[in-house]
Amino acid sequence: MKQTSGSKSKDKKLKWWQLSLLGIAGTIGTGYFLGSGLAISIGGPAVLLVYLLAAAGTYAVFDALARMTAAQPEQGSFRSYAKQAFGDWAGFGSGWLYWFSELLIMGSQLTALAIFSRFWFPAVPMWIFAAGYAVVALGIVFFGNKGFDRVENVLAVIKVAAILMFLVIAAALLAGWIGGGKFTPKVPVSYKALFPSGGIGLWSAFIFAFYAYGGIEVLGIMSYRLQKPEEAPKAGKVMLLGLGTVYILSIGLAVIMVPLSAFNPKESPFVLALRSDHLAFVPHLFNGVLIIAGFSTMTASLYAITSMMITLAQEGDAPKVFSRKWKDKYPLLALCLIAGGLTGTVIMALLLPGKVYEYITTAAGLMILYNWAFILLSSGKLLKPSVLSAVKRWSGLVLILAAVSGTLFHKLSRPGFYISLLIVALIGLSDWILQHYRSKHGQEAAEQEQRPEAHTGSFHSLPGGPGFRIKGIRLRKNKI
Repeated sequence: MKQTSGSKSKDKKLKWWQLSLLGIAGTIGTGYFLGSGLAISIGGPAVLLVYLLAAAGTYAVFDALARMTAAQPEQGSFRSYAKQAFGDWAGFGSGWLYWFSELLIMGSQLTALAIFSRFWFPAVPMWIFAAGYAVVALGIVFFGNKGFDRVENVLAVIKVAAILMFLVIAAALLAGWIGGGKFTPKVPVSYKALFPSGGIGLWSAFIFAFYAYGGIEVLGIMSYRLQKPEEAPKAGKVMLLGLGTVYILSIGLAVIMVPLSAFNPKESPFVLALRSDHLAFVPHLFNGVLIIAGFSTMTASLYAITSMMITLAQEGDAPKVFSRKWKDKYPLLALCLIAGGLTGTVIMALLLPGKVYEYITTAAGLMILYNWAFILLSSGKLLKPSVLSAVKRWSGLVLILAAVSGTLFHKLSRPGFYISLLIVALIGLSDWILQHYRSKHGQEAAEQEQRPEAHTGSFHSLPGGPGFRIKGIRLRKNKI
């Protein structure tokens, strides 16, 4: 039995290249498949530059998180590191930032799925599709489908296969092997063609480039499964090199094949590029793949956000009631809270059908970056200082700041910025109230212990065993 157990434990260990592949498959989602069209429409063909810069900033974050994980693996990952570096308030803030960022990401993914579905059913309101996908995803998580992990792996392969399919068909269309293309290929070479909205437009598109790399914090959590934890930074380099290459090639092909005026937030740029008189079925096939890929990413986010809520509740950073499970198995109350947040997304899709994706995607991208800034700042406190790590850390922070500030210069991004600030303000206020409450009751407990009358009587004979309660606070004998 020991040998079998050891072999199973060994099988769970990953090589660095396996972690890289998992990262590539897990990161590619609706932020890339649909968000890239929004980035192109705002910044023009030059968005290829910000996708490269976003890859560099993402690597700085992953490198910091991977090195902290290698030095001291923690179940809470970035949340635990923030707590170690700056105190309880940072652990609370980091955990809730992640929870809200994932909630907004799910809202963005729901909206994207509704947009993809309207490719076939344009007359059906977006909110109906969004509500349908949300109910199905909540049902999957509630009933705990044991085979969903395997399904996720299959869907990850489908996502990668879809990108390869796009690259092959797009190259065939450009080479003339397939005729009947709807758009005439044209390479933008002039400054006006590359920067149609100038530098401000490119700056405003930066946030959507970062959003396409969202999810690397999950890879940081998985780094503890490496056979050699010290190889986590190398896995991150290869992962981001692969993602950056795929993004640049595919977006570059889309830019060449589709006129800038045709890009819009309601259609995937890759579906637009694949339209051909001779391959009428291909856009429909690719759209179906996008729905499958987007739903898999959304459901994975739902698993993550449910686990985070239970952890926050168990550790006292959320009401304890959300850690309870119905029949000791189903996280009913945590899912009810999440369902409430998703309902807000559906209502937004109903009230603002033309702009909800831009608003939610911007807010989700910003919440991701706020949490990434926490990771970089925590690494500065916890890791051994060096010139190289400082350069990477501050370079990442500067790029994050550039992406955040760029949202102020575009009318579609600005509301998302204000939404993110409102959420941060609510988290900050809740954090202050909780820390004030803990500090006050901690002082009361200390004062009670110091009073002589608190120690009269037989300690062990009082109700409650080796300790007693004063004003609802359980005191225990100090260990010497």
